[in-house]
Amino acid sequence: MASIANETEGVTAWPGGIMQVKIPLPFSLKWVNSYLVPDEGGYTLIDPGLRTEESEAAWARTMEAIGIRFADIRQIVLTHQHPDHYGLAGWFQQRTGAPVRMSRQSHAYARRLWGDDRAFNGELIGLFARHGMPEPLREAVASHLESFAERVSPQPEVTYLEAGARLRMGGAEWVAIDAPGHARGQLCLYAEEAGWMICGDQVLPDITPNISVVPGEDADPLARFLDSLAELGAYEVKLAFPGHRDPFADFGGRIQAIAAHHERRLVRIEELAASGTQTGYAICEALFGPRIAGNAHNLRFAMAETLAHLVYLERSGRLVAAESAGGLRYLPV
Repeated sequence: MASIANETEGVTAWPGGIMQVKIPLPFSLKWVNSYLVPDEGGYTLIDPGLRTEESEAAWARTMEAIGIRFADIRQIVLTHQHPDHYGLAGWFQQRTGAPVRMSRQSHAYARRLWGDDRAFNGELIGLFARHGMPEPLREAVASHLESFAERVSPQPEVTYLEAGARLRMGGAEWVAIDAPGHARGQLCLYAEEAGWMICGDQVLPDITPNISVVPGEDADPLARFLDSLAELGAYEVKLAFPGHRDPFADFGGRIQAIAAHHERRLVRIEELAASGTQTGYAICEALFGPRIAGNAHNLRFAMAETLAHLVYLERSGRLVAAESAGGLRYLPV
């Protein structure tokens, strides 16, 4: 279905002239997908990646190899505000003069993370403390979070794109779809006639999107995510363009597999709570084990995802929460 446009630079050409560009990440995910979609007289750039020296160099090589200039980029569209998607938006805007479009909710979250007051960092660390994470680990997470500020700078000037809006790209009309859970305000883009879905991190092949409790955002992100999956499953999708890994065809089947994964995890957490592993941090350790040892990045995501499942179980009446000196504990009903 696909043909390699430039294998050396990690560019793959897909139907509609859509180019998948693999931008390197300094994490276990290895790369994030950016997409260049033909536009009138140029291109729309979707999710340009995290700002690092390596990613800037990758873009320079890629643009030279495929013959695209900064002036050819007419607009920059962000599916959501996570730094691996958002980080280079301002850098590209400075060089192209193109508008950066994302949802109002996504932009508000980005300002909380990397605005002048940086209040979010303390809120997240306070949440982790309440759920039993030891102080040295909290300090490592806080330091890691702060390190992202330079990787998302400069901040872009944003034009809001909201669910229901329509835009023309790649010879097709696309509609923006609200897709919460992984990130509040995340948008998927759907071209009905072609059956294409640009799905950000909402539906990924091979791996499951991170679902995190985030202070000040959705109170029950896992419930919102599962509801969103059910809604997305109603769309007829022939080809899905994800934020990570490669485009894939079985969109509906992947949605079912991701939902089943979360139900298995919920059951496992119930078992851990019943066995005496009761604080959020203790359950996180039991679930993720060596994968989070000595890695503040992985620990932050694992802890926040564990809490998302615990919140879901508590709100659905499958566990109860009780205050204790060592942190909030979750107990069988």
